[in-house]
Amino acid sequence: MGKLMSGVSFELQRAASTRGRRGEVLSWFGQAGGLGRIELAFPTEHSDYPSEYCEVAVSGDSLPLVTYLGLRYLRRPLLARGELRVDGDPAGLSRSVYRLGRQGRGLRIQVKGRFYTHVQVGGKRSHELARPGAGVLMRRSCWNNPQTLSGICSGEADALDVGLAVVMEAVYTRNLTTPGALVSIPGRFLNGCNFL
Repeated sequence: MGKLMSGVSFELQRAASTRGRRGEVLSWFGQAGGLGRIELAFPTEHSDYPSEYCEVAVSGDSLPLVTYLGLRYLRRPLLARGELRVDGDPAGLSRSVYRLGRQGRGLRIQVKGRFYTHVQVGGKRSHELARPGAGVLMRRSCWNNPQTLSGICSGEADALDVGLAVVMEAVYTRNLTTPGALVSIPGRFLNGCNFL
């Protein structure tokens, strides 16, 4: 996979919405030095799933196809019952809903022989995906309906790191922090997902 230099930044811009089989499709496009074009879109149709679910996908010139499928909440997939795939291969997802602090509540991802942690940093608009020796810090222009998604790579970040970090920007991750989990309680009960 294409490697990026530490400190390389990229930005995805919101594009005009389109209509798909599952309704309005939101998308962001951009370029990353060494990786070329990147696209984030949802809902997508890379797999067959029931209407109460939502799938998001990242693709690009040098990126693997990264998809996340989860129960729909506020137009985004939830972490609960989520399924992350890279080029069709499933990833292992785990986290502790009872631990306190950002690292304690962070999402652990195991895919393609790598181990990642995805956490919220510096407010609900910023997230970091990290593995030993590499990371991608993402920031949204606003929390709910961002016009831009910005990323900064560190260490030996590559196309897989960028693809995973970008796809997670379309997942409802508010409950990765204790305050966010408290705010999410009403949605948990409405969706029957009180194990979030």
